Amino acid sequence: MTISALILSLFASSFAIANEVNIFNARHYKADAELYSKFTTATGIKVNLINGKAGALEKRMIEEGADSAADLYITADAGRCGAFKAKGMTQSGLVSSTIKSSVPKSFRTTHWVGVAKRARIVYYSPERVSGAELSGLTYESLADPKWKGRIAIRASSNIYNKSLVASLVKNNGKKSCR
Repeated sequence: MTISALILSLFASSFAIANEVNIFNARHYKADAELYSKFTTATGIKVNLINGKAGALEKRMIEEGADSAADLYITADAGRCGAFKAKGMTQSGLVSSTIKSSVPKSFRTTHWVGVAKRARIVYYSPERVSGAELSGLTYESLADPKWKGRIAIRASSNIYNKSLVASLVKNNGKKSCR
């Protein structure tokens, strides 16, 4: 599914009125801006892109409430979407047939839709870790004390890791993360 199709399917009725959409964007990829430009070319709908850090954009939307200029919020992590929903800041009703046919159920709810996947990578020091040791490595096995000081991974308090652990628990059960 393209971003263009996603945006159009989410806000088709709003576009007819204003012929523009305000996207609050917490992602930092040049390719995103290129997609929005293609969307405008294909639809004639102007995209007003408001870039910023997720926390700052979320704070702004919360403070503005119903008067927020945001039509669409794009962030880099499902954990942020869940936390934002818990604050009552999302709308239910993502029922577009385009979304349903293009985005697997595991990557969408009635409040948000996943449009990208995140690669989970591990950095390591070849002086301290051999390639053979990494064979069969799983995220669950990173809890083994043998890896302390030998690989680098984001802190457990990082939202990306919280999302990762939540997905591991959901897919593999709580025992997989002990």
